[in-house]
Amino acid sequence: MTANIDSLFKNSDPIISEILNKALSEKEVSTKEGLALYDASGIDFHLVGLVADELRKRRVGDIVSYVVNRNINFTNVCIKQCGFCAFSRDFREEEGYFLPTEEIVRRTKEAYQLGATEVCVQAGLPPDMEGDVYENICREIKKEVPDIHIHGFSPEEILYGATRSGVNIEEFLKRMKEAGVDTLPGTSAEILDQELRDKISPGRISVKDWEKVIKTAHKMGINTTSTMMFGHLESLEDRVKHIEKLREIQKETNGFTEFVPLNFVHTEAPMYKHQLHEGIRQGGSGNDVLLTHAIARIMLNNCINNIQMSWVKEGQKMSQLLLMWGANDFGGTLINESISTSAGSEHGQLLKPKEIRRMVREIKRTPAERNTKYKILKKFEDNEEPEEGLDKITNTSQFGSYVELIKINKFNYQNPRRK
Repeated sequence: MTANIDSLFKNSDPIISEILNKALSEKEVSTKEGLALYDASGIDFHLVGLVADELRKRRVGDIVSYVVNRNINFTNVCIKQCGFCAFSRDFREEEGYFLPTEEIVRRTKEAYQLGATEVCVQAGLPPDMEGDVYENICREIKKEVPDIHIHGFSPEEILYGATRSGVNIEEFLKRMKEAGVDTLPGTSAEILDQELRDKISPGRISVKDWEKVIKTAHKMGINTTSTMMFGHLESLEDRVKHIEKLREIQKETNGFTEFVPLNFVHTEAPMYKHQLHEGIRQGGSGNDVLLTHAIARIMLNNCINNIQMSWVKEGQKMSQLLLMWGANDFGGTLINESISTSAGSEHGQLLKPKEIRRMVREIKRTPAERNTKYKILKKFEDNEEPEEGLDKITNTSQFGSYVELIKINKFNYQNPRRK
């Protein structure tokens, strides 16, 4: 830090100053100290951001990475009724869909031809699902596009697949790895506090089982991401305890590639729309979002290099700010983003690589394409702008949308209970 910035500490709250100096010394910041940073205001608020940005620069430099990928949410039919989810449909509803495997493969091939290195495959939990559905999807994808990275199937889906197959989690993960899964999304985490989960998503995967899936995957050499959904019913203490839990898992397994704070999108979320819980919030405020990303960097900096922000949830300009508050990764191009969009996000479902690069350059940083495991594939120096792949597409309507998808008759979910 420069002498001028150091002088600012003289005017800061002594408690905040002590915590931030501890972070700058790259010592571990406790949950109690992380919680105290949420109280930062005035000059202290800005100092939290400055320290997070300094730690980011030390850890990963001035590169902002992104991945060219496509989301394939192959069904919205789900046996769970989570209060935050506007994407899922009951099997009796007309808007339920299930993409056949050949359509999943077609979407993968299309994305690969446009330069994607990853497909992110996640979905609802359809009733009476055959236990080998997930494995078959992976095998067919790899058969047609062997070089694509399958980043797929949340811990919730892994548990469901294991249950439907009648095997334990370890055996099912072994089958999935053999079928072609490369990494898992660390979603279905929300807040890792069982009492809170029982409110916002009763019947959702338990904290114990989420940890079991994640740790087992890591020990088998399957990396995962990690996430946190915030801005609903959780307390600030719930958040820092969640981050601490992830930190402890990482110390044990070293299997997380990134951490992604996910702001609650409230508009169409059932628990907000129907006011199911007293005190439910509309997601985090601008200040709250900035602090959450910064505190994540400060608490996780010694063990998880990459903090990703969600442009889908925060929008492009807030995303640029977050890159100056501890984040270093822009996420993916996505192509088909359905889950946040169905909840009411208005920030689109596709960002072309050239748009990501433009926004990165606007904040004087260097854009770089990475793969799923954060290997840098190409740095874009000196305003280099190749016009290729996804950037050449002029009519993005060819990819469809969630609103259109739920109305396509040939993809209507066929309830096995009625056959």
